[in-house]
Amino acid sequence: MPVSPVLASESPVTPLVIGHRGASALLPEHTLAAYARAIADGADYIEPDLVATRDGVLVARHENEIGGTTDVAQRPEFAARKRRQVIDGETFEGWFTEDFTLAELKTLRARERLPELRGTAHDGHYEVATLDEVIALASEQAALRDRTIGLIPEIKHPSHFQRIGLPMEERLLQTLAAHAYTRQAPVVIQSFEQTNLRALRERLGATHPNIRLLQLLGPAEASPGDALAAGIARRYADLMTPEGLREIAAYADLLGPWTRSLIPHAADGTLGTPTDLMRDARAAGLPVWPYTFRPENAFLPRALRRGDDPRMRHDDGAIEEIRAYLALGIGGFFTDDPAVGRRAVDGR
Repeated sequence: MPVSPVLASESPVTPLVIGHRGASALLPEHTLAAYARAIADGADYIEPDLVATRDGVLVARHENEIGGTTDVAQRPEFAARKRRQVIDGETFEGWFTEDFTLAELKTLRARERLPELRGTAHDGHYEVATLDEVIALASEQAALRDRTIGLIPEIKHPSHFQRIGLPMEERLLQTLAAHAYTRQAPVVIQSFEQTNLRALRERLGATHPNIRLLQLLGPAEASPGDALAAGIARRYADLMTPEGLREIAAYADLLGPWTRSLIPHAADGTLGTPTDLMRDARAAGLPVWPYTFRPENAFLPRALRRGDDPRMRHDDGAIEEIRAYLALGIGGFFTDDPAVGRRAVDGR
């Protein structure tokens, strides 16, 4: 049986398998069905990305732009809601959760975000899930399976939602406090920004021992949204230095880098030489939980693919890739297919 998610300063005996947006290689991401499948396939944690509705409800979507993950574009009653806006320095056009009430979002149905790789067989079957529903599912499944299932919510675009009057941090803490399960079960709050994690560290203090904070790191040359909003010249590369990591360790408990920031792909298609990031994170006292492992050829190093079709799955190649990172000493990892992640961990 997989180990239960750990709390506070405990170290996992076995690296933790995190269902990235659920079992999103198999079912449309961020749906209750995808989360349930992730749990059934052995995920220790499930990950809801959080955005806000116009009426302030937290829902699970990878982005607040929902044109690619719901059927909103086929709904004539919402055609006039399509618009363009700048988020974290990038221009997006589409439909945004902040322009919809929860009741309106509940009329939509989820679609596969990567149809060219994963097909559309499950489109149209599942609703947009609220954070409350995700917590209820985790609680029910934990009781059914007699094991703890952690939650690792990510606050998406926090500076953007702060700017438009829909800050999510306090809403998240209130929701967690409203459920008996998340008052005790392991919870890790993630963000690609620093400002909101610093504020959460001050807000949480020592009164919420089941809640930890994880600093996500984007590609080295990208900049956090809060730095962009404040006009500060800061890149993720600056946060990956020994000094930057010591700064992160002052407010965060965990580090979540992109996999290739730890092991880049070599020119010959193999996994290359590990960078110094793992060593430096360990020196700063930060356990490392990288993202994201996926089983399709399109995402695997060229040497670990099977055939040339980008849609082709190669589970053994994905397991070999994950195990290279396990050998570095990571404490957990995000995967679109928790069953493959479970095999990589348990079959070593």
